[in-house]
Amino acid sequence: MSSTETSTPIIILVHGAFADGSSWGRVIPRLQAEGFAVVAVQNPLVSLDDDVAHVQRAIDRTKGPVVLVGHSWGGAVITQIGDQERVKSLVYIAAFAPDAGQSPNDTLKPFPPSAGLSGVSVDKDRFLTLKPEGMARNFAQDLPAEEAALLTATQGPVAAACFATKVSAAAWKTKPAWYVVAANDRMLPPDFLRATASRIGARTVEVDSGHAPHLSRPDAVAAVIVEAARSI
Repeated sequence: MSSTETSTPIIILVHGAFADGSSWGRVIPRLQAEGFAVVAVQNPLVSLDDDVAHVQRAIDRTKGPVVLVGHSWGGAVITQIGDQERVKSLVYIAAFAPDAGQSPNDTLKPFPPSAGLSGVSVDKDRFLTLKPEGMARNFAQDLPAEEAALLTATQGPVAAACFATKVSAAAWKTKPAWYVVAANDRMLPPDFLRATASRIGARTVEVDSGHAPHLSRPDAVAAVIVEAARSI
């Protein structure tokens, strides 16, 4: 591999709960059109450790500098794993960004419960899913009904324990960070998103979207990721 190839950042996209890697389908072509190699992981959503190991394998399969992008729960994953030499910048999309010793639930405590998180279904194994009405009303309210139905069918059930797991590292303390605030988010309160972006000192862009701006506002989200990648 040439020095030019190895110096071009690899963008690794980490989905959140109630989603899978296909949720990046509108952002990926835009990033590729800008000349970046892109990997969208398929996280198991079983535990923080499992998701971190999955992303680490994706990093290890590539060469050169890495930009980690995390949506929602994926923000906790990139916070935990991002403090390594090859990771050069972090991009949070309506995401958690705990401090070391904090869980995602800890960071939410000062804020009132959201409509979306209050309406999840819990199965006997303590995995969380969104029912069709919850997906349409709270996760994807700014997407067409058929797309919300597709998200319901492809969502990744997430272990409730994930949100109670404390991260042991906070990569945003040593890596430059960008943050996309979803102004109409019904899963994570917009004020929580703004406070998180401010707390980690991120370059912040606010978009008029629900919880999945990478689906409803892919141009804006791709532009933020490209800016982070080109800053390296």
